[in-house]
Amino acid sequence: MTSGLKWMRENRVYFDGGMGSLLQERGLAPGELPETWNLLHPEVLVEIHRAYLEAGANIMTTNTFGANRLKYPEGGQWALEELVRAAVENAAEARCQYEENCRREGRQCQPSFIALDLGPTGKLLKPYGDLEFEAAVALYQEVVKTGAEAGADLILIETMSDSLEVKAAVLAAKENCSLPVFATMAFDEKGKLLTGGDVESVTALLEGLRVDALGLNCGLGPEQMAPIAQRFMKVSSTPVIVNPNAGLPRSEGSRTVYDINSDQFARKMREIAEMGVFMMGGCCGTTPEHIRKLKAACDDLPVQLPGKKGRTVICSYATTVEFGSKPVIIGERINPTGKKKFKQALRDHDMEYILKEAVAQQDNGAHVLDVNVGLPEIDEPSMMEEAVKELQAVIDLPLQIDTSNEEAMERALRCYNGKALVNSVNGKQEVMDAIFPLVAKYGGVVIGLALDEEGIPETAEGRIRVAKKIYARAAEYGIGPEDIIIDGLCMTISSDSQGAVTTLETLRRVRDELGGKTILGVSNISFGLPQREIINSAFFTMALHDGLSAAIINPNSEAMMRAYYSYLALAGLDPQCGEYISIYGSQPSVSLGVTLSRKGPSGTGDGAGMGNAGQGGDFSLADAIIKGLKEASSAAAKGLLASQDPLDVINQEIIPALDAVGKGFEKGTVFLPQLLMSAEAAKAAFEVIKEQMSRSGQEQESKGTIILATVKGDIHDIGKNIVKVLLENYSYQVVDLGKDVPPETVTETAVRLHVPLVGLSALMTTTVPSMEETIRQLRREAPWVKVMVGGAVLTQEYADSIGADQYCSDAMASVNYAETVFGAEK
Repeated sequence: MTSGLKWMRENRVYFDGGMGSLLQERGLAPGELPETWNLLHPEVLVEIHRAYLEAGANIMTTNTFGANRLKYPEGGQWALEELVRAAVENAAEARCQYEENCRREGRQCQPSFIALDLGPTGKLLKPYGDLEFEAAVALYQEVVKTGAEAGADLILIETMSDSLEVKAAVLAAKENCSLPVFATMAFDEKGKLLTGGDVESVTALLEGLRVDALGLNCGLGPEQMAPIAQRFMKVSSTPVIVNPNAGLPRSEGSRTVYDINSDQFARKMREIAEMGVFMMGGCCGTTPEHIRKLKAACDDLPVQLPGKKGRTVICSYATTVEFGSKPVIIGERINPTGKKKFKQALRDHDMEYILKEAVAQQDNGAHVLDVNVGLPEIDEPSMMEEAVKELQAVIDLPLQIDTSNEEAMERALRCYNGKALVNSVNGKQEVMDAIFPLVAKYGGVVIGLALDEEGIPETAEGRIRVAKKIYARAAEYGIGPEDIIIDGLCMTISSDSQGAVTTLETLRRVRDELGGKTILGVSNISFGLPQREIINSAFFTMALHDGLSAAIINPNSEAMMRAYYSYLALAGLDPQCGEYISIYGSQPSVSLGVTLSRKGPSGTGDGAGMGNAGQGGDFSLADAIIKGLKEASSAAAKGLLASQDPLDVINQEIIPALDAVGKGFEKGTVFLPQLLMSAEAAKAAFEVIKEQMSRSGQEQESKGTIILATVKGDIHDIGKNIVKVLLENYSYQVVDLGKDVPPETVTETAVRLHVPLVGLSALMTTTVPSMEETIRQLRREAPWVKVMVGGAVLTQEYADSIGADQYCSDAMASVNYAETVFGAEK
């Protein structure tokens, strides 16, 4: 731990505030790139940094938020390395001036640190966008190396709305410097990221990656951030950062102003500090005065590091699973062992088969999916990496990475969007020394098999001995007991009549003596016996009673899931037997392929589901779209076209399915990745339909033409691209003008094409004036045009103040407004 980090963990830490709004006040023009001022006007940057130090800030954030190779390409007007180096040097000069001034005036200087600022790339990562994960790592790596060499004291990754992108930035930082790493995310008022993550999943991910502090910034004021900060304090064992905007924005003339003043800001921030937050500052709209008032309001509060929460958690990009409160079901079907069809699917590279198995298990109640693709004749590392990426594109459940191949394990953990379950280590020294470093780097909860060099202990005492050895070795890598789950080992009772007794005793002792969590591959208990489900379900219930935390089973098995839901009801883990009644209450008998498939897309329970294929079955076109299965969607469309008119397929199958997913998204039960994959599945069906219509001389009628653009000076086009995908699925023709688009280009195109609707996007406060100017020109040259706007920085009031016709908070809102505009036209 560096001396600077040690100080920051022991003292109240104040970040600086906004930068873009202060640069605008000093003459930054609409559309002008803020980072260029590091070289053009270094004296302005020095002045701003020094003003924050004088106000009491300890951390200066460099003017590098948008500095990356996408924005400043090789051979362009501006050299990226020079801009980054100048940013750090400007902050360092401000610190020198501040310290000299303190000495001259005989007052004590506050410790101060330079944070190299890394913002989002402006691109959505694959599979939802076009930026490869390793390309994102490389973009951040370049800035980290330059900034660290120039003298930065820490890395601040901020305003992140995608958990996979923040992982790329954290890895770039940790792999290319030894500086402390802080990371803050941009949430909406519901506590959700753009890509569906929440406080609990973000905390699990970032703590697994071992960041030094985590939290939230931007998008919201302190009033809106307070409940989200409270959630962080409940689950985080790491110091929490809270850097809000100065309330919510609006436009006055050509200026962006915010709705709370420095006194109001400080009062609300004190309430957040009283929760235990001791790292805080400001973001958009805040000034040195906000930081001065913040410091005065909070300086008297004590500083205490967050307590160790001891939670055993894994997560996907959107779903967190905690072990201990309720038994966890891990679906075992994505595994070639004993499965001829699955083995053939791996040999044939049939990824759709794997995805169908995943969807069926999720629909039937699995909380986590095991992923094992090991066959001697295939390239397991490549297949494992691809399987993890494909599964996470369709499924929002956490995954269990199941492999004995070290390369396959690392490739899977590196690309995994979340904190994975790792299967597995055992008590053998070489196995632990191969896997624990990967978990220490990428995060994860590790399954520890209770066997070692001496084999499988015959007694529970022997297995407890191995468990203690695993805990001890993990601790040497900084992995706590909360991130270890002990497998007590199921040995078939067909060859050892005491096998179940020994396993059950091991479960009880891990729970009672070690305070640990346990897991079993339940079906091993019956190997070699007839009617195995009879034994499996009875043993499963016994194991649950004796403290089993997680079970690797087939969730498509009626007997196993009956045992599970019955146990929950009997053990008081199903209040008022609600879940049991919802599954079995209206059924005279249970057929899991139908009855348990009660959930909507990705098990969200929103009622958007339209049937279920069951294990390995075929999907209807609507189901395939809802589940985001492209190949199944294409195949189902071909089947329907044999007997139905293409337009009937569109209107009766595709549009209702998209509407169902859209409603789930609006309610917050379907997440952006699922929305996009459903759109891609619909697109695959449309391609089949277009081909059929073309052969028969028909054409699909476009509803109308819409222009989309990210405004001048802004390279962040994630939101625009998402809107484009959805509008095209709803049969609109989209003219995409791209990013960094001048107002004149938007206006000229709108006039030339005489379009009824233009959509404008902006992420940064510094580019909203460009959006306002674009609207002004449209009003003058194309008064018939309706303008919808969106972006992280915007609110309804802000949109109204710049003259927009409609504020769209998300992509579906854009579709709904387009339907209104073009419906009124007709």
